[in-house]
Amino acid sequence: MPSLAQRAFAEWLGTAFLLATVVGSGIMAQKLAGGNGALALLCNTIPTGAILVVLIQMFGPVSGAHFNPAVTLAFALRGETTWSDVAVYVVAQVAGGIVGVWIAHLMFELPVWQFSAAARSGAGQWLAEAVATFGLLATIFGVAAKTPNAVPYAVGLYIASAYWFTASTSFANPAVTIARSMSDTFAGIAPNGVAGFIAAQLIGAALALPLARWVWKRSD
Repeated sequence: MPSLAQRAFAEWLGTAFLLATVVGSGIMAQKLAGGNGALALLCNTIPTGAILVVLIQMFGPVSGAHFNPAVTLAFALRGETTWSDVAVYVVAQVAGGIVGVWIAHLMFELPVWQFSAAARSGAGQWLAEAVATFGLLATIFGVAAKTPNAVPYAVGLYIASAYWFTASTSFANPAVTIARSMSDTFAGIAPNGVAGFIAAQLIGAALALPLARWVWKRSD
């Protein structure tokens, strides 16, 4: 089994690549879409779904490829991740996400340190984040129960679709939410919307746990 340092590094680097992709593709999309919001969102969606498949394949054997505090907490509550690892994973995920955002800014020659002005709050947005995160955890647990090798593809496809059917464009990840608040670009969220998003995400993740226990019973 990889050491905790190796696993934490995998979570850090994977989350950094994820956020560099989310923010970088958003910047590129905004530059190329000519003001067409639907086209820009599509250009942001495809790389995000694709990179998730790659990153889960790459780092799954090392750390489990959580890249998401909600996923880490859910696995800990199921007894599949030790509680001693949770804090390390979460810190690595949040730190990696912020670094990924900064790298995206540097690649596009934007100021590294910035905060988003994009207002994302309200009941509809919070419900969307709860639904998005519930669906993400259900996807992970449901697919892993019978076809674990398909999890990378299922997660990538789920997030790609959830970008479009949720009002919030499916952050579904507290680390992603924190990091995206530090980018005043297409993918950003204003800092005052972060707490509401994270609360909704954790509620969605918590609701997925009893579903998983009931529908996809484990042999142990």
